[in-house]
Amino acid sequence: MLSSFILLTLFGVSFRLTFSWLLITKFSLRLAIPQSLAGGCLVLACLPSWLQHFAFPLPLGFVVGFLLSDVLLDRRVG
Repeated sequence: MLSSFILLTLFGVSFRLTFSWLLITKFSLRLAIPQSLAGGCLVLACLPSWLQHFAFPLPLGFVVGFLLSDVLLDRRVG
């Protein structure tokens, strides 16, 4: 049986792939989030609720799955 973190990570990866595919086919756009913004979102998702300045509604597993490619790969334009 898989844990909720792994299931949320798999859901985040599949959501990212589907969303990227739709953007490419419909609008010819590529989704790329800067590494600093992706890292900031990951840090914000890792913080406990009492330490956050505002509520971050997405669970850590989903954020990791959605932003994993942006954190690991460096995509430079030009």
